[in-house]
Amino acid sequence: EVQLVESGGGSVQAGGSLILSCTASGFTRGDYAIGWFRQAPGKDRERVSCASTADSTRYYSDSVKGRFTISSVNNENTVYLQMNNLTTAETAVYYCAADGDSAVYYYCGDYGANVYDYWGQGTHVTVYS
Repeated sequence: EVQLVESGGGSVQAGGSLILSCTASGFTRGDYAIGWFRQAPGKDRERVSCASTADSTRYYSDSVKGRFTISSVNNENTVYLQMNNLTTAETAVYYCAADGDSAVYYYCGDYGANVYDYWGQGTHVTVYS
């Protein structure tokens, strides 16, 4: 069974930075996409960023582009989300998700949360002013 574990969440002052990590286990064959999503109270899960083991594809939502950076998947099957210049609008639970379907991992920016098969437990990010 595929398992994803997020870490790195916490409380940070507006203007500061955090790095979130997501480690995947159980992908024994083939490529996969890793997506970052967030969910604030009363809102649907929002696409934040995604990357793929297959190529250099990177997706960022308009709200975070230029401030957030997603890493490639490293040899330990870990991806990082570098979040800079945080505002209170980034307060949410952040989830990583993975999917092994070729349509998703070649064009991960075209897909929302409902197509991903595997999810982590979430990590909380609170930005205060």
